[in-house]
Amino acid sequence: MQNIRPLLPVFFLFLMINVLIIGERLLFKEWEIGGKVLISGNLLLFIVTLISFRLGQQGLKSDNVQAFVRSIYLSFIIKFFVVAIAAFIYIMMKKKEVNKTAIVIFMCLYLVYSFFEVSLLMKMSKVKKNG
Repeated sequence: MQNIRPLLPVFFLFLMINVLIIGERLLFKEWEIGGKVLISGNLLLFIVTLISFRLGQQGLKSDNVQAFVRSIYLSFIIKFFVVAIAAFIYIMMKKKEVNKTAIVIFMCLYLVYSFFEVSLLMKMSKVKKNG
């Protein structure tokens, strides 16, 4: 890999969320939230975020500002559809045993990952612009 340093905040976010999920296992059982579902969803979001972050970095390399904006939108759409498809597959597999709270938390994690990704890319674009 070329430069892994910009990905460190996303990696630390991934680790913090997993530590929180594993650490609060008893609380999640009490609230009937599926910890395995959340860890799987977090892993999926982490992988998709890495891919979409790479798209954003490629958009930054272009001199055309519109290419950067297109890469941000493309990464958003890819991540959204992967999350939607994963939720659909989970719902189809579990039918009546769907853990709605875990799905809502999964969607919130999607927003957190998207926020981190876009904010990191925006900081990188300011450094490129000034540098």
